[in-house]
Amino acid sequence: MASHPCLPLISCLLVAGASLQAQAPSQATAKAATKAEGTATVEVTATRFPEDPAKVPASISVFSAKELADRGATDLRSALGLAAGVFIAPGGDGGPAGSVPEFWGLKEFDAFLLVVDGVPWGGAFNPALSTLSLEGVERIEVQRGAAPVMYGATSFVGVIQVIRSLPADARNSARLSLGTHGSFGAGGTLRLPVWSGVDSSLTVDHDQQGFEDARTDFKRSHLLWRNRLQALDGVIRFDLEGAAVDQKPASPFPRVGRILTDQVPIDANHNPAGAFLNDRRFTFTTGYDRVLDASFLWSTTLSVARARQDAFRGFLTEVGPTDPNAHGFRERIDLTDVYFDSHLTWSLGEALKVVTGVDHLHGQGSGRGGDFDYAVNLDGSNAPGAAALPSQADIRIDDRRDFSGLYAFVQWQTVPRLVLEAGLRLTRADEARRAATLDFGSGALDDGSDTKTTTRLSGSAGATWTAWQSGTDRVNLFAGVRSTFKPAAMDFGLDSSARILEPETATSYDLGLKADLLDRRLALEVSTFLMDFQNLVVPQSVAGAPVLVNAGTERFQGAEASATFRIAGDLTARAAYSYHDARFRDYRKDFGDGTLTQLAGKRLEMSPYHLAGLGLAYAPARGLTATVEMNYVGAVLLNQRNTAPMGGYATCAASLGWRERSWDLRLSGQNLTDRRKPVAESELGDAQYYLLPGRQVTLGARYRF
Repeated sequence: MASHPCLPLISCLLVAGASLQAQAPSQATAKAATKAEGTATVEVTATRFPEDPAKVPASISVFSAKELADRGATDLRSALGLAAGVFIAPGGDGGPAGSVPEFWGLKEFDAFLLVVDGVPWGGAFNPALSTLSLEGVERIEVQRGAAPVMYGATSFVGVIQVIRSLPADARNSARLSLGTHGSFGAGGTLRLPVWSGVDSSLTVDHDQQGFEDARTDFKRSHLLWRNRLQALDGVIRFDLEGAAVDQKPASPFPRVGRILTDQVPIDANHNPAGAFLNDRRFTFTTGYDRVLDASFLWSTTLSVARARQDAFRGFLTEVGPTDPNAHGFRERIDLTDVYFDSHLTWSLGEALKVVTGVDHLHGQGSGRGGDFDYAVNLDGSNAPGAAALPSQADIRIDDRRDFSGLYAFVQWQTVPRLVLEAGLRLTRADEARRAATLDFGSGALDDGSDTKTTTRLSGSAGATWTAWQSGTDRVNLFAGVRSTFKPAAMDFGLDSSARILEPETATSYDLGLKADLLDRRLALEVSTFLMDFQNLVVPQSVAGAPVLVNAGTERFQGAEASATFRIAGDLTARAAYSYHDARFRDYRKDFGDGTLTQLAGKRLEMSPYHLAGLGLAYAPARGLTATVEMNYVGAVLLNQRNTAPMGGYATCAASLGWRERSWDLRLSGQNLTDRRKPVAESELGDAQYYLLPGRQVTLGARYRF
């Protein structure tokens, strides 16, 4: 890869005295704040400094490691199953190890931001969900709504930040699990002996998950080595992390007309024989954090990631016995991500807090592959292998993205009951793309390139007012407005055009209430939102091939509510409800008949009006443990014309276990009702939908030492 012009500047800053995870000091300071305030809940996602979520004018949920362990949550879907306004669809085009999160009624693969220990996970392109492991997690923070200021890759509808334990806080543990469909898991965390003043921990885990779907499973191996050193009047830290994911992908289920077809068995797999979707990701993160005096904290982070994705897969193009009736591709994608951030946090007690910084996000990617047609029986049998499927074209895609930003954020507690905040970011986004296709049959070469540079301001403002307080109980009202900008999505699909789409932009407003009642045994949050979106990137089928296009304007609005109640002792309840209304306001689309159809007023496909969840967890320190969780997903429309309705459904998860001081044993089940409803639309297979995985039962044990 050619040297990037910003890399010398980054190197000079590092030599001058910077480098490591901005999250590091935030975690340490958060622990001090926890002890001082007597509360176990702080967030850093919205502010970059530890803050009580009730004082932040945004909808924020924090799921601690203890709560996740009490509920038996082991993946993103089970961890966030009771978060208001969020639906995690398992699987999707990213493979059975991935997921497709939905916030505010929008299920776009890059509309939300995934952050791991302060670093955008997936860099300048798309969230790397299939490689995410929750082993050794300290907490998960979920911010609903836009995040236009703090990170180089902005979010329109939400942020999920996974924060892992620092080496000093790591607890020695080991786990083992066995499950249905040949599932198996093992992992553990070790706090390593101090060497040359370096405090270290090592986390290793491996999981294999099987499914009811034919020829479908995944294996994920993950390693994280974390290090921390007190030196140079500050804290130096560096992490090495690697993940290897081998997936056998499932097939999405086809729709014919207004209904899901009855000509295809529910677990049929129409991929070619030996299909795979494999990821390799290696990340090095380093940094330096220093308290300059009692009021100033300087944090610098540099993260470099290399990833490789290999794919061989296919999708039905016709639901019938025609030959060919499927189209597939083989591709290798190489990605390099570089994230740099250096910021200064200044505080004057609780009255004034300021964050100002500079960041740069660099992404370099290349895709090499070819496509082919093939025939497969509708039950998935007789699928040909790679040797029988030579590529019909040589396709090459190269893309470089650079996002450079200056940002500032201010929080001002004007009077004891009123907190104001505002943030502003100036972003320069520069992108260059080249795409070339050589058709072997005709010898025709389609070669093109494009560049686009955009410089734009984005920002946010909000206020939180304590309307009532008595002892530890309180009621806070909040309001916020956010203006967000982001270059259009790029997924390196072999259908990718050389033309760079217009940037996506959005303006959003939210208003809500947060309350802690009954001596903080009951936490409530109620909020409403409205977001106007321009140039949303959506998939569209052109001549049978999927392409990405801008989709005019849309409006997202709704209301969300959540409650957490510590009923008595070790018995806790969580409840959440969301109403989302996502509609096109101005989008004209050609559905293949040569005419443009205006979709204004139509609901976005696969966006339910209603989401609800209710869970109970009984989790004493020793003895019997039990959980039960119910989730409801409302009716959806499967297509943009709104002519294909699909009814709502409910699912149930439960667990029963026994816990002692040094070990616990748990039997858990997911989707116990075995519902197989569509949860995500494929962007590669036209009018095809990934179904909710079937019932899973797992027996797991963990030992702490």
